[in-house]
Amino acid sequence: MRHLRALCAIADAGSLHRAARQLGVAQPTLSTQLSRIEQALGGPLFTRERTGCRPTPLGRTVLGRARPLLADMRTLVREARAAAAGGDSRLRVGSTASRALAGWLRRLRQPGLEPTLQMDVSANALLRRVTDGQLDVAFVHEVEGCPLHVPEGLRLRVLVEREPQFVMLPADHPAAARAVVRLADLADDRWMVDPTVDGEWDGVHRMLRAVGLDPRVLHGDYHTAASLVATGEVVTVCQPSSQSRPDTAVRRLYGDPLGVRLLLAARTRAELDAVYPALEEAYWEVARQSTAYREWLEHLGPRLVPAAP
Repeated sequence: MRHLRALCAIADAGSLHRAARQLGVAQPTLSTQLSRIEQALGGPLFTRERTGCRPTPLGRTVLGRARPLLADMRTLVREARAAAAGGDSRLRVGSTASRALAGWLRRLRQPGLEPTLQMDVSANALLRRVTDGQLDVAFVHEVEGCPLHVPEGLRLRVLVEREPQFVMLPADHPAAARAVVRLADLADDRWMVDPTVDGEWDGVHRMLRAVGLDPRVLHGDYHTAASLVATGEVVTVCQPSSQSRPDTAVRRLYGDPLGVRLLLAARTRAELDAVYPALEEAYWEVARQSTAYREWLEHLGPRLVPAAP
């Protein structure tokens, strides 16, 4: 089964490098494993090209048999775990960073159903875990212009087709005095980007280059970025549901140059339907709590947000 999972990961990712990252192994290790599999099966399963890997005719045949076997094994493991738990059902939730998580988990929790949570900066990795049966559902974001690698057979439901990304800057920054900030107003600032988030660096880089900016960039996670913004060291893109604090300001970017699509993924439509309403309620709850996002929704996105209960 480990070999079959490796082959499917390579096919879905389109390259050994991305597949190794999703599987959590070193690329040379995965390459060696693939060579051994090909030797055992008697021929090459993928063609190695400069742009990645593509299945050969033999590879497509093997993959066609491997996917149903893996699906059956995931079902077996899931049913065995449920039986061993004696009816104590655990909902395994995966997610990229979101302010809606606390409210979503709170709404999902009920007698006999205890949600667990796995966080990951990689949406692609979370999707693979759902496909492999390690997670039941995953809430992920897809950066505009950087499509995710959605495994075959995975069911998706869109929560928000295009969520605009805002900017977080020091509260005493001159641009913070305006409700809408132009990228040109941030030309002299350093930006912080998390390069481990699928698509984030590409999306931010494309946004800045589109207006002729090539700023200094630091790499760091969300928490580090927020800390450095507060001390005046950097500015950073942020989710629109982020809230201003005494030392930071969250503002809309003029023209909404960067957006993400918010997706819920599961193996079956029934699993999606079971958890989507709670996620929808939690998301719009935090959306209304953010002054900047609430104002954007009232003026530019009224069709996106349902009426308050």
